[in-house]
Amino acid sequence: MALCGPRQSWREIQRNSSQCVYLSVGFQMIDAFAESQELPMNRVHCKALFGEGYVGETPVLLAKPQTYMNLSGESVGPLAAYYKLPLNRVVVLYDDMDLPCGVLRLQPKGGHFSHNGLKSVIYHFRGNREFARLRIGIGRPPGQMDPKAFLLQRFNATAQGRIDAALPEGVAALKSVLSKGLTETARLFNQQQKYKHIRLQTLPT
Repeated sequence: MALCGPRQSWREIQRNSSQCVYLSVGFQMIDAFAESQELPMNRVHCKALFGEGYVGETPVLLAKPQTYMNLSGESVGPLAAYYKLPLNRVVVLYDDMDLPCGVLRLQPKGGHFSHNGLKSVIYHFRGNREFARLRIGIGRPPGQMDPKAFLLQRFNATAQGRIDAALPEGVAALKSVLSKGLTETARLFNQQQKYKHIRLQTLPT
């Protein structure tokens, strides 16, 4: 399940002849996964655009809440309840300013770290934090820039290039979770991303 913030990316989708919406990196990641498995995301339920299918023999449900970020739980909570999903089988994808742009982290559980979308999800999971997260780094605001303003602006070409490069890495990690399990995947994946983190820290955005 991907959480969408207000950030505008370069990648746009046309909903109709008069309206465009911009995709958060969480939505970009889940779309990349859906496309890689040829899973259509064309159904609406519990305030989410979602799709169902199989990866190998494993059933999967992909969801993009159509709420504001701080109300994400109003979609994610009812979806998990409707499908009777054990929370240890849920992976939430979201933008994270605490990671350099393009760096990913896979975590088995954790707090909300003042992330409004996660706060809402945890609240609607009745305080349960035992669900996995794929954190997608977008970097910190430059200088004294207001974080809210930073989230509302488009990525520059360099940052979007890093996000584009990270998408197949995230897709591969999610597929590995399904085939090898979360613990083994996180151990190997996070080690790889650690080296990427060190390398990107020295590069300008």
